Amino acid sequence: MSDDNGTPEAAAGPTAPTSGPRPEPLRFFGTTWVAHDHGYALRRAGVAAGALLSAAAACLVLRFAYEGLQIADSGAFVSLLVVVMFAVCSALAFRHTWDAFTKRPDPDRQASLRGLLAIGFVGSLLAYFFRSLTEAPGEKLHRREYEEAREQYARRTTRRSGNPSKKRRRT
Repeated sequence: MSDDNGTPEAAAGPTAPTSGPRPEPLRFFGTTWVAHDHGYALRRAGVAAGALLSAAAACLVLRFAYEGLQIADSGAFVSLLVVVMFAVCSALAFRHTWDAFTKRPDPDRQASLRGLLAIGFVGSLLAYFFRSLTEAPGEKLHRREYEEAREQYARRTTRRSGNPSKKRRRT
């Protein structure tokens, strides 16, 4: 296991150091985000394309659902309400997903927003697409945590030279 984040050693991958904290693997990227090796750029392009295609497919499904409401002749108010609901939920899901790439979300809040995030899944997919254009989604957060863990490990393992009790006092 890793010293700080509980990552199993086998999951840490080949770019992980042999001692100290191990980087936490990201979904679709493993630990290639550490050194940007082993097809990192290709994976980022694949994730971006996959997220965009998934969002487009999801919009197509939502269009079919909207046409179903039109065929059912449920009324203009219900149709407007459904469109506004999906738009608002997608915007909130986009913002929540985007924020989760830079800071760890609160688990209780995450659980309470699960339904909203499920309805606004198109927003989450779009956030994933836009973030993967610049970096692996969540890379900045994981890199910051990994660097802090490495610094703490280095401070804990540095050795002092000499016996502190025999240290000369400044006068």
